[in-house]
Amino acid sequence: MRGPIANLMQQAQRMQEQIKQAQDDLANVEVTGVAGGGAVKLTLSGRMEARRVRIDPSALSDPELLEDLLAAAINDAVNKVQEASRARMAEATAGMPLPPGMNLGGLF
Repeated sequence: MRGPIANLMQQAQRMQEQIKQAQDDLANVEVTGVAGGGAVKLTLSGRMEARRVRIDPSALSDPELLEDLLAAAINDAVNKVQEASRARMAEATAGMPLPPGMNLGGLF
């Protein structure tokens, strides 16, 4: 009985190390959200930190439109970070049986 439990503990430790590595890797990822055909570009890190904002001068003439474009670019970048997070989590937990309903995606 000790063998299976010890094996499970080793697998859990390996998975924990892989998740930590995935988190570290994700911190170095940068994604760019785009809106208005490239009029607004927002770059986020994998930890959702804003790195750069680029606004085409033509977008400055309409403040309400600019607000909408900024929101859309932010949402686009956030979605890209979440997708990168899901992909890295899938790599980190590949082959590891997880209990039904267990979601590790919230670790990022």
